[in-house]
Amino acid sequence: MWVEFKMAENLMLAEMWKEVLEAEGLPTRILPEGDIRDWAQMEAYRIYVPKGREHVAEEILRKL
Repeated sequence: MWVEFKMAENLMLAEMWKEVLEAEGLPTRILPEGDIRDWAQMEAYRIYVPKGREHVAEEILRKL
């Protein structure tokens, strides 16, 4: 199961956060805030991490 971890203002930022988290070995998913069919560059995106691993994501961001 996945839980929302962070919001990104657009696709570029969402992909950046995804790459940072995955580079540290944490699986990550991004989905548009609205309908899944609204996969557009300027749409807001939600970043998801596995349930129970939120603390790992927070620790990764703390190291930045």
